[in-house]
Amino acid sequence: MQETVPSRVLDAVRRHAAAAPARVAIADGEREMSYALLGYWVHELAAVLTAAGVRRLGLALDNGPAWIVADLAAMQAGVVAVPLPAFFTPGQRDHAIADAGVDHLLAPGPAAAAALLDVGGTEAALVAVPDARPVVLHEGTAKVTYTSGTTGAPKGVCLSAAHQEAVAVALAEAVGFRPGDRHLCVLPLATLLENVGGVYAPLLGGACVLVPPLATLGLRGSSGLDAERFAAAFRRFRPTTAILIPQMLQALVAAVEQGAHFPDTLRFVAVGGARVAAELLARAEAQRVPVYQGYGLSECASVVALNTSAANRAGSVGRVLPHVRADIEDGEIVVRGEVMLGYAGQPQAPKGVWRTGDLGHRDADGFLHVTGRRRNVLINAFGRNVSPEWVESELLASGAILQAVAFGEARPWLGAIVAAAPGAPRGAVPAAIAAANARLPDYARVERWILAERPFTAADGDLTDNGRPRRDRILARNAARIDSLYSEQDMTFHETLLAATRDERAELLAIPFIRDGGAGRLSREDYVAFLAEAYHHVKHTLPLLMACGARLPERLEWLRREMTHYVNEETGHQDWILADIAACGADAEAVRNGRPAWPAELMVSYAYDTIARGNPVGFLGMVLVLEGTSTAVASQAADALGAALALPRQAFTYLASHGALDVGHMDFYATLVNRLDDAGDRAAVIHTAKRFYRLYGDVFRELDARRAPRSDYREAA
Repeated sequence: MQETVPSRVLDAVRRHAAAAPARVAIADGEREMSYALLGYWVHELAAVLTAAGVRRLGLALDNGPAWIVADLAAMQAGVVAVPLPAFFTPGQRDHAIADAGVDHLLAPGPAAAAALLDVGGTEAALVAVPDARPVVLHEGTAKVTYTSGTTGAPKGVCLSAAHQEAVAVALAEAVGFRPGDRHLCVLPLATLLENVGGVYAPLLGGACVLVPPLATLGLRGSSGLDAERFAAAFRRFRPTTAILIPQMLQALVAAVEQGAHFPDTLRFVAVGGARVAAELLARAEAQRVPVYQGYGLSECASVVALNTSAANRAGSVGRVLPHVRADIEDGEIVVRGEVMLGYAGQPQAPKGVWRTGDLGHRDADGFLHVTGRRRNVLINAFGRNVSPEWVESELLASGAILQAVAFGEARPWLGAIVAAAPGAPRGAVPAAIAAANARLPDYARVERWILAERPFTAADGDLTDNGRPRRDRILARNAARIDSLYSEQDMTFHETLLAATRDERAELLAIPFIRDGGAGRLSREDYVAFLAEAYHHVKHTLPLLMACGARLPERLEWLRREMTHYVNEETGHQDWILADIAACGADAEAVRNGRPAWPAELMVSYAYDTIARGNPVGFLGMVLVLEGTSTAVASQAADALGAALALPRQAFTYLASHGALDVGHMDFYATLVNRLDDAGDRAAVIHTAKRFYRLYGDVFRELDARRAPRSDYREAA
């Protein structure tokens, strides 16, 4: 088979295979793949891709040997590789697939109607994208890499193979990769930095690439991290090198400071992706963690500058690597040499020049210093790029929030300063934030917020003449309040509860049935099936509330009295549901006299059991799940489904009322749980909330399973 372009990486794999065929090239903690086997699997998969007529391959696999084999096979076969980050929302992933003209996906197998492949000992499915439309990419494109996106539709950076390999060669020399090195990949391989610096560069030097699944490292989504499991992975794999983002470095350093064993094998830890606090670098140095800060951009195929063991200066991002040149023009860093071909679907980029938008300078010894950003893009502590205007536009969408300024530079999550719209009802601001978060990917969600003391005005200097917020001024004036948001001891129990159940809530809201309901993509039969299951758990609300009140101990007499608020509010809601079913033209009496599917029955049973056999306060966990979900999606689903199904408004009484009603309920709920001062009661609420997110999610998963089969490529991916 003829290669379309020469490849230094593939040549290196062949060279190492010939010199030391048994040397381990890739390992995942369970299996090892020698350089000889790596060359074999790359050749085999390249032949499969060619025979299948693949031109643009979307890589939708977890970290592992199969991802690397597929990436190299695409390189050998002349196929454009399009890595698809697992943390993308479905909409972002669909955009990338269409934007790059992906015609096949390589996804975890098995998948319906797909060719199952053995990719280096891992079963994967080669899935044809239905109705794939040819897209013209810039000539020479070998890879289209999508960043986290500063907006909802991230741009695809078109890179040549030669460009990527030029960076990899420079990194291999700077880090000094050699046989015996073990590089631990802790970033998703869909991240260009890990792809080029953590795979290509080690393979050039004959090193071993360690690629365990991300979950085994403690990673969740784009910005969730279990620090204990993360530190344990370093002890288990004993790597010599790794690439970290600031939040990961923070977790590693904290673990070492607390006495965790630190592998003495580690010799080079590159850190980048976002600004690194000087304090964190100093702490790492104090613990003898060999950290070297670097700087790069996807448009420059990742790394531009890097500190090394031979040349390291605190406060800088290192010297510029030899494959490029970095000039300072009007305070802005301008990279010349190997830069991208252009964005997918956009005109060719200026050849050999990229204006980064970053401000900086070079000192007398040639070390590059990055001092800020010319534009307003935030980079959080996980290296995710977020445009504050994108987040703010989502916050303003409901009309309940008049103004908003998002923040979170170098922080683990985003926050916002918001001003309520005049006349906004009580509880409308939290509901607007919850609804915005439901539309945003996890890295762009507003975790906590500050209510502005007054609206921003030009007279106060907070707005420009054309009404845009003066961010620096607003953030500086609220600096103390912002800092307090990131302090754990200042969190209310309600905020602690939301933080503790964030992942479970995100998992629930990601269920296809819920997403499709909010987008108006359910059939009438699907909607009626949802109402039927809702009836069978809503009719137990009053009995559960009464049972909970009866079982509360005397020390919680105040809570027993407050429970009457819910009793009064929840009376008769199951009758609304039956009326909605009738308005849909379905048999309401058959639902009344029928039985629920097992997930709804199990959820109700667990609620009764929690009250009778456990801590009755735990029932408040169920309240959080049911009413919190309503505030996020109920009203939106009622509007979308009403328009899509052409049903009368009378068919959406339950959804429409609960979207608005539960806003006030959740405001009341926050006040209620914040009064809980017993550690056991608080633990019970968190525990049961986590359980109910799973149980309530199972209700929707079962509804999904009952829907008519769909031949949708996204399900396979």
